[in-house]
Amino acid sequence: MPSRWEQVVVDCADPARLARWWAEALDYVIVHETPDEVEIRRTPDELPGLLFGTSPDVKRNKNRLHLDLRPADQEAEVERLVGMGARPVDVGQVEVPWVVLADPEGNEFCVLSA
Repeated sequence: MPSRWEQVVVDCADPARLARWWAEALDYVIVHETPDEVEIRRTPDELPGLLFGTSPDVKRNKNRLHLDLRPADQEAEVERLVGMGARPVDVGQVEVPWVVLADPEGNEFCVLSA
């Protein structure tokens, strides 16, 4: 029997802050929280989740793994996320139909067109 995808782990300086940011961005709920880690999911019973854990490492380079979001209205979603604290970043993309943003700790993600 193959493995089941449980969660994506995000190393960060402030798990509570970053998990809450992503929970708001994705309309997820917090399902587990300790001082060192916070897990969010779409619903408490629905996998996979995102687990934010404390790491002393500082992010230095482009992420090797990132999330792609597909909203109904790309422009409105980019505006909403930037208003929440995301920022546009250049990872070398040239004339592409998606927008690359970074969350408050600098983790890149893409907002795709509808």
